[in-house]
Amino acid sequence: MIGSRYGTLAKRGIAALCFGVLLFAGSFASAQEPAAADADPATERPLAGGNVIFLPPVLAELFGPGQGAVANPAAPSAAGDQANPSGSDGAQSASAASAPLSQNGARRPVVEPVRAIAGRFVPDEVLVTLDGGAGVATEIAQQFGLELRSARVSGLLGQTVARFGIPDGRPVSIVLAQLADEGRLATRAPNHVFELQQAASLVNYAFERIALDAGAVSGEDVSVAVIDTALDPEHPALKDAVAENFDALPDMPVEDRGHGTSISGLIAGRGAFRGVAPGVRLLHARAFEAGVSSADVLLAALDWAVEQGAEIVNMSFVGPENELFDAACANAMARGVVLVAAAGNNGPGAPFGYPAAYDGVIAVTATDAEDRLMEQANRGRYIDLSAPGVDVMAPVPGGMDAVTGTSFAAAVVSGAIANLMHSGKRIEPQALSELLATTAVDLGAPGRDNDFGSGLINARAAMDAR
Repeated sequence: MIGSRYGTLAKRGIAALCFGVLLFAGSFASAQEPAAADADPATERPLAGGNVIFLPPVLAELFGPGQGAVANPAAPSAAGDQANPSGSDGAQSASAASAPLSQNGARRPVVEPVRAIAGRFVPDEVLVTLDGGAGVATEIAQQFGLELRSARVSGLLGQTVARFGIPDGRPVSIVLAQLADEGRLATRAPNHVFELQQAASLVNYAFERIALDAGAVSGEDVSVAVIDTALDPEHPALKDAVAENFDALPDMPVEDRGHGTSISGLIAGRGAFRGVAPGVRLLHARAFEAGVSSADVLLAALDWAVEQGAEIVNMSFVGPENELFDAACANAMARGVVLVAAAGNNGPGAPFGYPAAYDGVIAVTATDAEDRLMEQANRGRYIDLSAPGVDVMAPVPGGMDAVTGTSFAAAVVSGAIANLMHSGKRIEPQALSELLATTAVDLGAPGRDNDFGSGLINARAAMDAR
Protein backbone atom coordinates (compact mmCIF):
# COMPACT_ATOMS: atom_id res chain seq x y z
CA MET A 1 0.00 0.00 0.00
CA ILE A 2 1.40 3.43 -0.91
CA GLY A 3 0.88 4.86 2.54
CA SER A 4 3.02 2.22 4.26
CA ARG A 5 6.04 2.96 2.15
CA TYR A 6 6.42 6.49 3.60
CA GLY A 7 6.38 5.52 7.27
CA THR A 8 10.06 4.62 7.69
CA LEU A 9 11.67 6.28 4.68
CA ALA A 10 14.63 7.84 6.41
CA LYS A 11 15.54 4.83 8.56
CA ARG A 12 15.06 2.19 5.87
CA GLY A 13 16.72 4.28 3.17
CA ILE A 14 19.90 4.85 5.20
CA ALA A 15 19.99 1.22 6.34
CA ALA A 16 19.54 -0.10 2.84
CA LEU A 17 22.27 2.11 1.40
CA CYS A 18 24.73 1.14 4.13
CA PHE A 19 23.93 -2.56 3.64
CA GLY A 20 24.54 -2.39 -0.08
CA VAL A 21 27.86 -0.59 0.25
CA LEU A 22 29.08 -3.09 2.86
CA LEU A 23 27.89 -6.06 0.83
CA PHE A 24 29.54 -5.07 -2.45
CA ALA A 25 32.58 -3.09 -1.32
CA GLY A 26 33.42 -4.08 2.20
CA SER A 27 33.68 -0.59 3.67
CA PHE A 28 32.77 3.02 3.17
CA ALA A 29 33.33 6.40 4.77
CA SER A 30 31.17 9.45 4.76
CA ALA A 31 32.09 13.10 4.34
CA GLN A 32 30.03 16.04 5.47
CA GLU A 33 29.06 18.70 2.91
CA PRO A 34 27.75 21.96 4.37
CA ALA A 35 24.66 23.43 2.73
CA ALA A 36 25.26 26.75 1.03
CA ALA A 37 22.32 29.13 0.96
CA ASP A 38 23.47 30.75 -2.27
CA ALA A 39 24.66 27.63 -4.07
CA ASP A 40 24.02 27.39 -7.79
CA PRO A 41 21.64 24.49 -8.51
CA ALA A 42 23.31 23.91 -11.84
CA THR A 43 26.68 23.13 -10.22
CA GLU A 44 26.03 22.44 -6.55
CA ARG A 45 23.35 20.10 -5.35
CA PRO A 46 23.22 20.14 -1.54
CA LEU A 47 22.18 16.82 -0.06
CA ALA A 48 19.46 16.35 2.55
CA GLY A 49 21.32 16.02 5.81
CA GLY A 50 24.58 17.03 4.10
CA ASN A 51 25.91 13.47 3.71
CA VAL A 52 27.97 12.22 0.76
CA ILE A 53 28.93 8.57 0.57
CA PHE A 54 32.35 7.79 -0.93
CA LEU A 55 32.66 4.38 -2.56
CA PRO A 56 35.83 2.41 -3.37
CA PRO A 57 36.61 2.27 -7.12
CA VAL A 58 35.45 -1.34 -7.44
CA LEU A 59 31.92 -0.23 -6.58
CA ALA A 60 32.09 3.30 -7.91
CA GLU A 61 32.78 1.97 -11.41
CA LEU A 62 29.20 0.67 -11.41
CA PHE A 63 27.95 4.25 -11.52
CA GLY A 64 28.07 6.44 -14.61
CA PRO A 65 28.33 10.23 -14.38
CA GLY A 66 25.20 11.76 -12.93
CA GLN A 67 24.14 8.63 -11.07
CA GLY A 68 23.80 8.39 -7.35
CA ALA A 69 27.25 7.49 -6.00
CA VAL A 70 30.55 9.21 -5.38
CA ALA A 71 33.83 7.52 -6.21
CA ASN A 72 36.59 7.50 -3.60
CA PRO A 73 38.68 10.41 -4.92
CA ALA A 74 42.43 9.90 -4.93
CA ALA A 75 43.11 13.63 -4.72
CA PRO A 76 41.32 16.72 -3.36
CA SER A 77 38.82 18.39 -5.65
CA ALA A 78 39.67 21.55 -7.56
CA ALA A 79 37.68 23.51 -4.99
CA GLY A 80 39.91 22.08 -2.26
CA ASP A 81 36.99 21.28 0.06
CA GLN A 82 36.83 17.50 -0.35
CA ALA A 83 36.82 15.74 3.00
CA ASN A 84 39.24 12.87 3.57
CA PRO A 85 37.18 9.88 2.33
CA SER A 86 39.34 7.22 3.92
CA GLY A 87 38.47 8.25 7.44
CA SER A 88 42.21 8.05 8.32
CA ASP A 89 44.55 10.77 9.55
CA GLY A 90 45.70 11.57 6.03
CA ALA A 91 47.26 8.28 4.91
CA GLN A 92 46.88 7.74 1.17
CA SER A 93 44.59 4.86 0.20
CA ALA A 94 45.84 1.97 -1.91
CA SER A 95 43.63 3.05 -4.81
CA ALA A 96 45.04 6.59 -4.64
CA ALA A 97 48.60 5.31 -4.58
CA SER A 98 47.99 3.26 -7.71
CA ALA A 99 46.19 6.05 -9.59
CA PRO A 100 47.98 7.38 -12.70
CA LEU A 101 49.96 10.57 -12.39
CA SER A 102 48.84 13.75 -14.19
CA GLN A 103 51.33 16.00 -15.94
CA ASN A 104 51.91 18.04 -12.79
CA GLY A 105 52.61 14.92 -10.76
CA ALA A 106 49.30 14.82 -8.86
CA ARG A 107 47.38 11.57 -8.59
CA ARG A 108 44.31 11.48 -10.85
CA PRO A 109 41.11 9.84 -9.53
CA VAL A 110 40.77 6.21 -10.58
CA VAL A 111 37.06 6.90 -11.18
CA GLU A 112 35.57 10.30 -11.97
CA PRO A 113 33.74 11.42 -8.78
CA VAL A 114 29.97 11.94 -9.01
CA ARG A 115 27.46 12.89 -6.35
CA ALA A 116 25.43 10.52 -4.25
CA ILE A 117 21.65 10.36 -4.42
CA ALA A 118 20.27 13.51 -2.80
CA GLY A 119 17.16 13.79 -0.67
CA ARG A 120 14.56 11.38 0.64
CA PHE A 121 13.24 8.67 -1.63
CA VAL A 122 11.10 5.54 -1.47
CA PRO A 123 13.69 2.96 -0.34
CA ASP A 124 12.41 0.01 -2.38
CA GLU A 125 11.48 1.65 -5.71
CA VAL A 126 13.04 3.23 -8.80
CA LEU A 127 11.45 5.13 -11.67
CA VAL A 128 12.40 4.67 -15.33
CA THR A 129 11.21 5.93 -18.69
CA LEU A 130 11.16 3.75 -21.77
CA ASP A 131 9.76 3.46 -25.27
CA GLY A 132 7.09 0.77 -25.38
CA GLY A 133 4.39 -0.23 -22.98
CA ALA A 134 3.85 -2.43 -19.95
CA GLY A 135 5.07 -5.48 -21.87
CA VAL A 136 8.56 -4.06 -22.27
CA ALA A 137 8.56 -2.86 -18.67
CA THR A 138 7.59 -6.37 -17.51
CA GLU A 139 10.47 -7.93 -19.48
CA ILE A 140 12.96 -5.51 -17.94
CA ALA A 141 11.58 -6.09 -14.45
CA GLN A 142 11.95 -9.86 -14.83
CA GLN A 143 15.47 -9.52 -16.24
CA PHE A 144 16.68 -7.48 -13.27
CA GLY A 145 14.71 -9.19 -10.50
CA LEU A 146 12.30 -6.29 -10.00
CA GLU A 147 8.53 -5.93 -9.63
CA LEU A 148 6.55 -3.79 -12.07
CA ARG A 149 4.29 -1.79 -9.74
CA SER A 150 2.88 0.65 -12.28
CA ALA A 151 3.34 1.77 -15.88
CA ARG A 152 1.66 4.62 -17.70
CA VAL A 153 2.34 6.86 -20.68
CA SER A 154 3.33 10.41 -19.71
CA GLY A 155 2.07 13.05 -22.09
CA LEU A 156 4.73 15.50 -20.89
CA LEU A 157 7.65 13.09 -21.15
CA GLY A 158 6.40 11.34 -24.29
CA GLN A 159 7.38 7.94 -22.90
CA THR A 160 6.16 5.23 -20.56
CA VAL A 161 6.96 5.89 -16.90
CA ALA A 162 7.43 2.61 -15.04
CA ARG A 163 7.74 2.20 -11.29
CA PHE A 164 9.81 -0.83 -10.32
CA GLY A 165 9.76 -2.34 -6.84
CA ILE A 166 12.92 -3.89 -5.37
CA PRO A 167 11.77 -7.06 -3.57
CA ASP A 168 15.16 -8.32 -2.36
CA GLY A 169 16.44 -5.33 -0.40
CA ARG A 170 19.04 -4.08 -2.86
CA PRO A 171 19.76 -0.37 -2.33
CA VAL A 172 18.27 2.02 -4.86
CA SER A 173 21.76 3.18 -5.88
CA ILE A 174 22.79 -0.38 -6.77
CA VAL A 175 19.66 -1.01 -8.84
CA LEU A 176 20.11 2.27 -10.72
CA ALA A 177 23.68 1.23 -11.52
CA GLN A 178 22.57 -2.22 -12.68
CA LEU A 179 20.02 -0.60 -15.01
CA ALA A 180 22.58 1.83 -16.44
CA ASP A 181 23.44 -0.26 -19.52
CA GLU A 182 19.88 -1.38 -20.33
CA GLY A 183 19.44 0.18 -23.76
CA ARG A 184 15.65 0.11 -23.65
CA LEU A 185 15.61 2.60 -20.76
CA ALA A 186 15.87 6.34 -21.40
CA THR A 187 16.02 7.62 -17.81
CA ARG A 188 16.50 6.07 -14.38
CA ALA A 189 15.86 7.92 -11.11
CA PRO A 190 14.96 7.38 -7.45
CA ASN A 191 11.29 7.80 -6.58
CA HIS A 192 11.90 10.96 -4.56
CA VAL A 193 9.63 12.04 -1.74
CA PHE A 194 8.13 15.56 -1.59
CA GLU A 195 6.53 17.34 1.36
CA LEU A 196 3.93 20.06 1.74
CA GLN A 197 5.22 23.41 2.97
CA GLN A 198 3.02 24.53 5.85
CA ALA A 199 4.90 26.06 8.75
CA ALA A 200 2.12 26.64 11.27
CA SER A 201 -1.32 26.09 12.01
CA LEU A 202 -7.07 38.62 10.03
CA VAL A 203 -9.53 40.77 6.82
CA ASN A 204 -6.79 39.10 4.77
CA TYR A 205 -3.88 41.53 4.47
CA ALA A 206 -2.59 39.83 1.31
CA PHE A 207 -4.70 41.93 -1.06
CA GLU A 208 -3.35 45.21 0.28
CA ARG A 209 0.28 44.08 0.34
CA ILE A 210 0.28 42.96 -3.32
CA ALA A 211 -1.73 45.98 -4.54
CA LEU A 212 -4.76 43.96 -5.62
CA ASP A 213 -8.29 45.35 -5.27
CA ALA A 214 -10.20 42.74 -3.24
CA GLY A 215 -13.48 43.98 -4.71
CA ALA A 216 -12.38 43.59 -8.31
CA VAL A 217 -10.46 40.30 -8.34
CA SER A 218 -11.58 37.70 -10.84
CA GLY A 219 -9.33 35.36 -12.83
CA GLU A 220 -12.36 34.36 -14.89
CA ASP A 221 -11.60 32.19 -17.92
CA VAL A 222 -8.17 31.28 -16.55
CA SER A 223 -7.49 27.62 -15.66
CA VAL A 224 -5.47 27.06 -12.47
CA ALA A 225 -4.43 23.60 -11.30
CA VAL A 226 -3.58 22.84 -7.69
CA ILE A 227 -1.50 19.73 -6.91
CA ASP A 228 -1.96 19.09 -3.20
CA THR A 229 -3.92 17.10 -0.65
CA ALA A 230 -7.60 16.48 -1.15
CA LEU A 231 -9.82 19.44 -0.30
CA ASP A 232 -13.09 19.86 1.56
CA PRO A 233 -15.66 20.05 -1.27
CA GLU A 234 -18.41 21.12 1.17
CA HIS A 235 -16.53 24.09 2.56
CA PRO A 236 -18.60 27.23 1.81
CA ALA A 237 -15.59 28.89 0.21
CA LEU A 238 -15.07 25.98 -2.21
CA LYS A 239 -18.52 24.53 -2.75
CA ASP A 240 -19.02 24.26 -6.53
CA ALA A 241 -15.65 25.96 -7.12
CA VAL A 242 -13.83 22.93 -8.56
CA ALA A 243 -14.25 22.38 -12.29
CA GLU A 244 -12.35 19.08 -12.50
CA ASN A 245 -10.93 16.65 -9.94
CA PHE A 246 -8.18 14.04 -10.25
CA ASP A 247 -7.01 11.52 -7.65
CA ALA A 248 -3.41 10.43 -8.20
CA LEU A 249 -3.67 8.19 -5.10
CA PRO A 250 -6.83 6.21 -5.90
CA ASP A 251 -5.89 3.26 -3.69
CA MET A 252 -5.23 5.35 -0.59
CA PRO A 253 -8.11 6.46 1.66
CA VAL A 254 -8.56 10.24 1.94
CA GLU A 255 -7.79 11.43 5.46
CA ASP A 256 -6.02 14.74 4.90
CA ARG A 257 -7.95 17.70 3.44
CA GLY A 258 -6.43 20.62 5.33
CA HIS A 259 -3.56 21.89 3.19
CA GLY A 260 -5.43 21.45 -0.10
CA THR A 261 -8.45 23.30 1.27
CA SER A 262 -6.30 26.27 2.29
CA ILE A 263 -4.33 26.45 -0.97
CA SER A 264 -7.38 26.13 -3.21
CA GLY A 265 -9.33 28.54 -1.00
CA LEU A 266 -6.61 31.20 -1.12
CA ILE A 267 -6.72 31.02 -4.92
CA ALA A 268 -10.38 30.40 -5.72
CA GLY A 269 -12.37 30.94 -2.51
CA ARG A 270 -15.84 32.45 -2.86
CA GLY A 271 -18.59 33.88 -0.71
CA ALA A 272 -17.64 34.97 2.80
CA PHE A 273 -14.02 34.11 2.09
CA ARG A 274 -12.90 35.64 -1.16
CA GLY A 275 -9.78 34.16 -2.70
CA VAL A 276 -7.24 36.07 -4.77
CA ALA A 277 -8.84 34.84 -8.01
CA PRO A 278 -12.37 33.59 -7.24
CA GLY A 279 -13.42 33.35 -10.89
CA VAL A 280 -10.79 30.85 -12.04
CA ARG A 281 -11.51 27.45 -13.50
CA LEU A 282 -10.06 25.39 -10.66
CA LEU A 283 -8.50 22.01 -11.45
CA HIS A 284 -7.68 20.05 -8.31
CA ALA A 285 -5.32 17.06 -8.21
CA ARG A 286 -5.00 15.09 -5.01
CA ALA A 287 -1.41 13.87 -4.82
CA PHE A 288 -0.56 14.04 -1.09
CA GLU A 289 -1.58 12.11 2.00
CA ALA A 290 -0.12 12.62 5.47
CA GLY A 291 1.89 15.50 4.02
CA VAL A 292 3.98 13.49 1.57
CA SER A 293 3.95 12.34 -2.04
CA SER A 294 6.39 10.76 -4.47
CA ALA A 295 7.78 11.64 -7.87
CA ASP A 296 5.65 9.15 -9.81
CA VAL A 297 2.44 10.45 -8.21
CA LEU A 298 3.41 14.07 -8.89
CA LEU A 299 4.24 13.22 -12.51
CA ALA A 300 0.76 11.75 -12.96
CA ALA A 301 -0.85 14.84 -11.41
CA LEU A 302 1.15 17.27 -13.56
CA ASP A 303 0.39 15.27 -16.70
CA TRP A 304 -3.31 15.44 -15.88
CA ALA A 305 -3.22 19.18 -15.17
CA VAL A 306 -1.60 19.97 -18.51
CA GLU A 307 -3.98 17.65 -20.36
CA GLN A 308 -6.89 19.51 -18.75
CA GLY A 309 -5.64 22.83 -20.13
CA ALA A 310 -4.12 24.34 -16.99
CA GLU A 311 -2.49 27.72 -17.66
CA ILE A 312 -1.07 27.97 -14.15
CA VAL A 313 -0.05 25.07 -11.89
CA ASN A 314 0.41 25.72 -8.16
CA MET A 315 2.93 23.39 -6.50
CA SER A 316 3.11 24.17 -2.80
CA PHE A 317 5.53 21.38 -1.93
CA VAL A 318 9.26 20.76 -1.75
CA GLY A 319 11.53 17.79 -2.34
CA PRO A 320 14.88 16.82 -3.87
CA GLU A 321 15.90 17.38 -7.46
CA ASN A 322 14.42 14.65 -9.64
CA GLU A 323 15.39 14.21 -13.29
CA LEU A 324 12.00 12.99 -14.48
CA PHE A 325 9.99 15.68 -12.70
CA ASP A 326 12.45 18.32 -13.91
CA ALA A 327 11.89 17.21 -17.53
CA ALA A 328 8.12 17.17 -17.07
CA CYS A 329 8.17 20.71 -15.64
CA ALA A 330 10.36 21.93 -18.51
CA ASN A 331 8.01 20.38 -21.08
CA ALA A 332 4.97 21.90 -19.38
CA MET A 333 6.55 25.36 -19.51
CA ALA A 334 7.50 24.80 -23.15
CA ARG A 335 3.76 24.38 -23.78
CA GLY A 336 3.10 27.77 -22.18
CA VAL A 337 2.09 26.58 -18.70
CA VAL A 338 3.19 28.85 -15.82
CA LEU A 339 4.52 26.88 -12.85
CA VAL A 340 4.49 28.45 -9.38
CA ALA A 341 6.15 26.68 -6.43
CA ALA A 342 6.85 27.18 -2.74
CA ALA A 343 10.49 28.01 -1.97
CA GLY A 344 10.50 25.89 1.18
CA ASN A 345 10.29 26.29 4.95
CA ASN A 346 13.53 24.58 5.97
CA GLY A 347 15.58 27.56 7.05
CA PRO A 348 18.42 29.77 5.79
CA GLY A 349 20.94 26.92 5.48
CA ALA A 350 18.67 24.42 3.78
CA PRO A 351 19.43 22.85 0.40
CA PHE A 352 17.60 24.16 -2.64
CA GLY A 353 13.92 23.19 -2.69
CA TYR A 354 12.50 21.58 -5.82
CA PRO A 355 10.46 22.06 -8.00
CA ALA A 356 10.93 25.75 -7.08
CA ALA A 357 14.63 25.63 -8.01
CA TYR A 358 14.05 24.23 -11.51
CA ASP A 359 14.82 26.73 -14.26
CA GLY A 360 11.75 28.74 -15.20
CA VAL A 361 9.58 27.76 -12.23
CA ILE A 362 8.51 30.83 -10.21
CA ALA A 363 9.91 30.25 -6.71
CA VAL A 364 7.97 32.11 -4.01
CA THR A 365 9.04 32.90 -0.46
CA ALA A 366 6.81 34.18 2.36
CA THR A 367 6.58 37.58 4.07
CA ASP A 368 4.41 38.93 6.86
CA ALA A 369 2.07 41.93 7.11
CA GLU A 370 5.09 44.24 7.52
CA ASP A 371 6.98 42.70 4.58
CA ARG A 372 9.45 40.89 6.82
CA LEU A 373 10.76 37.53 5.67
CA MET A 374 9.39 34.39 7.30
CA GLU A 375 12.17 33.17 9.58
CA GLN A 376 11.91 29.53 8.44
CA ALA A 377 12.03 30.35 4.72
CA ASN A 378 14.68 28.83 2.48
CA ARG A 379 17.25 31.21 1.00
CA GLY A 380 19.16 31.05 -2.25
CA ARG A 381 19.65 32.39 -5.75
CA TYR A 382 16.63 30.44 -6.98
CA ILE A 383 14.17 32.63 -5.02
CA ASP A 384 12.16 34.74 -7.50
CA LEU A 385 9.42 36.59 -5.63
CA SER A 386 8.00 37.31 -2.19
CA ALA A 387 4.32 37.27 -1.22
CA PRO A 388 2.22 37.28 1.95
CA GLY A 389 2.47 33.90 3.65
CA VAL A 390 2.72 34.56 7.39
CA ASP A 391 -0.55 34.43 9.35
CA VAL A 392 -2.75 34.86 6.31
CA MET A 393 -6.39 33.90 6.70
CA ALA A 394 -7.43 30.85 4.71
CA PRO A 395 -10.22 28.27 4.64
CA VAL A 396 -9.58 25.10 6.63
CA PRO A 397 -11.92 22.13 7.05
CA GLY A 398 -14.69 23.35 9.29
CA GLY A 399 -13.94 27.05 9.10
CA MET A 400 -11.13 29.58 8.74
CA ASP A 401 -7.71 29.96 10.33
CA ALA A 402 -4.43 31.85 10.08
CA VAL A 403 -1.87 29.80 8.17
CA THR A 404 1.86 30.29 7.63
CA GLY A 405 4.31 28.97 5.06
CA THR A 406 5.77 29.48 1.62
CA SER A 407 2.96 27.19 0.41
CA PHE A 408 0.43 29.93 0.98
CA ALA A 409 2.63 32.65 -0.49
CA ALA A 410 2.83 30.54 -3.67
CA ALA A 411 -0.98 30.33 -3.75
CA VAL A 412 -1.24 34.13 -3.48
CA VAL A 413 1.12 34.49 -6.45
CA SER A 414 -0.81 31.90 -8.48
CA GLY A 415 -4.00 33.87 -7.88
CA ALA A 416 -2.33 37.17 -8.73
CA ILE A 417 -1.05 35.72 -12.02
CA ALA A 418 -4.58 34.51 -12.83
CA ASN A 419 -5.82 38.10 -12.44
CA LEU A 420 -2.95 39.29 -14.60
CA MET A 421 -3.91 36.82 -17.34
CA HIS A 422 -7.56 37.82 -17.04
CA SER A 423 -6.54 41.43 -17.62
CA GLY A 424 -4.95 40.49 -20.92
CA LYS A 425 -1.37 39.60 -19.93
CA ARG A 426 -1.32 36.09 -21.39
CA ILE A 427 2.37 35.83 -22.26
CA GLU A 428 4.80 32.94 -22.30
CA PRO A 429 6.20 31.85 -18.90
CA GLN A 430 9.66 33.41 -19.19
CA ALA A 431 8.28 36.81 -20.23
CA LEU A 432 5.72 36.66 -17.43
CA SER A 433 8.41 35.86 -14.88
CA GLU A 434 10.47 38.82 -16.09
CA LEU A 435 7.44 41.12 -15.91
CA LEU A 436 6.76 40.12 -12.30
CA ALA A 437 10.42 40.61 -11.40
CA THR A 438 10.70 44.08 -12.93
CA THR A 439 7.48 45.33 -11.31
CA ALA A 440 8.08 43.82 -7.85
CA VAL A 441 8.64 46.05 -4.81
CA ASP A 442 12.27 45.70 -3.76
CA LEU A 443 12.73 44.34 -0.23
CA GLY A 444 15.86 43.72 1.81
CA ALA A 445 19.20 44.55 0.23
CA PRO A 446 18.94 46.76 -2.89
CA GLY A 447 18.27 44.72 -6.01
CA ARG A 448 17.63 41.01 -6.29
CA ASP A 449 18.85 39.03 -3.29
CA ASN A 450 18.83 35.53 -1.88
CA ASP A 451 16.17 36.29 0.75
CA PHE A 452 13.37 38.11 -1.09
CA GLY A 453 14.29 37.43 -4.72
CA SER A 454 13.22 40.39 -6.85
CA GLY A 455 10.89 41.53 -4.07
CA LEU A 456 7.20 41.64 -3.19
CA ILE A 457 4.86 40.91 -6.11
CA ASN A 458 2.96 44.01 -7.18
CA ALA A 459 -0.15 42.97 -9.09
CA ARG A 460 -1.23 46.52 -9.98
CA ALA A 461 2.16 47.49 -11.39
CA ALA A 462 2.32 44.28 -13.43
CA MET A 463 -1.14 44.92 -14.88
CA ASP A 464 -0.27 48.52 -15.76
CA ALA A 465 3.08 47.67 -17.35
CA ARG A 466 3.22 47.96 -21.14
